[in-house]
Amino acid sequence: MEITVDLNDAEPPFAQLISQIRSAVQAGVLSPGDPLPSIRQLATDLELNNKTVAKAYRLLERDSIVESRGYRGTYVHSNARANSEVDLNAWVAEQLAETVTRLRDAGATDAEIRSGLALVMNERSTLGES
Repeated sequence: MEITVDLNDAEPPFAQLISQIRSAVQAGVLSPGDPLPSIRQLATDLELNNKTVAKAYRLLERDSIVESRGYRGTYVHSNARANSEVDLNAWVAEQLAETVTRLRDAGATDAEIRSGLALVMNERSTLGES
């Protein structure tokens, strides 16, 4: 599997990595148990910062598409194909759209909704949650 990143693309590099790995899993190019390049190796190959690749891997691990085995590396998760069908970003957008609609129906302005969201997000981040 060849991974490429277009630094001129509007999509951030970490999101491009996620998208390509998800697509490779869905297409069967990557199978459960297949190893992925190390963070350092992939970052070097793509001329990216290690943190960019680490972020992509961390988000893929959160979604159970890959699994880290400590110093042994990162591998395709056993349920990666089924898990790659789930689009967490789309789900979040759907949930927020429903909430915003309910708030608008109750008479809240967009400014009040933004302010409330910022307040909630800031409170959660100060509590150490993400």
